[in-house]
Amino acid sequence: MLFKKKGLPEEGDIVLCTVRKILYHSVFVSLDEYDNQEAMVHISEIAPGRIRNIRDYVVEGKKLVCKVLKVNHERRQVDLSLRRVSLAARKNKNEEFKQEQKAEKMLELLAVKLKEKKEEVISKVGSKIMESYETIFQCFQDVSVRGEGALMEIEIPERYAKPLFEIIAERIKPQEVFVDGTLTLTSLNPKGISDIKKALAEGISMAEKENFNLAITYLGAPNFKVQIGAPEYKEAEENLNKVITRIIDTLKAAGGKGEFKKK
Repeated sequence: MLFKKKGLPEEGDIVLCTVRKILYHSVFVSLDEYDNQEAMVHISEIAPGRIRNIRDYVVEGKKLVCKVLKVNHERRQVDLSLRRVSLAARKNKNEEFKQEQKAEKMLELLAVKLKEKKEEVISKVGSKIMESYETIFQCFQDVSVRGEGALMEIEIPERYAKPLFEIIAERIKPQEVFVDGTLTLTSLNPKGISDIKKALAEGISMAEKENFNLAITYLGAPNFKVQIGAPEYKEAEENLNKVITRIIDTLKAAGGKGEFKKK
């Protein structure tokens, strides 16, 4: 990782580290995200149960995902645990590391595109990003959603911002949050089925005009699954409410009724 976090991690943080030295009762590692700050994992925090040989669990040079147990800022001592990291947390941390590598590679592509030295571009652009974001990739995700303006907000010079945005747009697609629920539509009118189809069509038409990412699935009479995706949860929820309201109001006007239960 090219960019390091300042200071020391906090208790409870999940950190990526590299094994440097293995002793009989402990393992010494370097914290990859904190300028290779040294930290220790006691044998009791390697794995559950009795451990006869630490080397059965760790190897010099191997990367580990650990949890911070204790931090002594005066002595700059950090105690870690390997056994207290869940599989999900380990997977998320490793994915974060891969994403950061991807982001740093995009900065290298920017240097090639501008025919400038890699070190200079990384220093000028990357350092500026780290003043406002925890990681480079986090910034790039924001840019993929909000556009080039997100780079201008953190004062990235225009000569870098425009080509960098083009690189980001090619390689990172905006993440979506999905909200869904069950819509129940009923009508006792002779043309009830036709009225329900018309109401659903009104919702779909509205979604198309507003460019909503809408999906409606038939679950069996009288239920339908309605799902909408958007970059943010609040936006997805608001868009879903608009579509549901349009469908139910249309059906009510024809003498039917509708009810929606969000998942």
